[in-house]
Amino acid sequence: MVKDIGLDVPEPSKECNDVNCPFHGSLSVRGQILVGTVVSDKMDRTVVIQQRREKLINKYQRYEKRQSKIHAHNPPCINAKVGDIVTIAECRPLSKTKSYVVVKSEVQA
Repeated sequence: MVKDIGLDVPEPSKECNDVNCPFHGSLSVRGQILVGTVVSDKMDRTVVIQQRREKLINKYQRYEKRQSKIHAHNPPCINAKVGDIVTIAECRPLSKTKSYVVVKSEVQA
């Protein structure tokens, strides 16, 4: 049974029995929705997402590039790999560094 998580994202085609899956488990999502690129998937059910953005420096009227890395839970039904563009949603803290869960993955060719 797939539950509605309240976001405009497609439901995964695979089933999973992960309790920390927002679609098939009991994890609820709330707060920020972010988009980034997966740079590492070596951990068990965890991916590292790199988010790049530009910030305006008003004094010089120029932009500087900034980036941050975010750890997110990767449910087995989504299973994002390195290079995929993913959408992550904020959830309750799952570990010391994980407070996000992957809700959508677009395979990058």
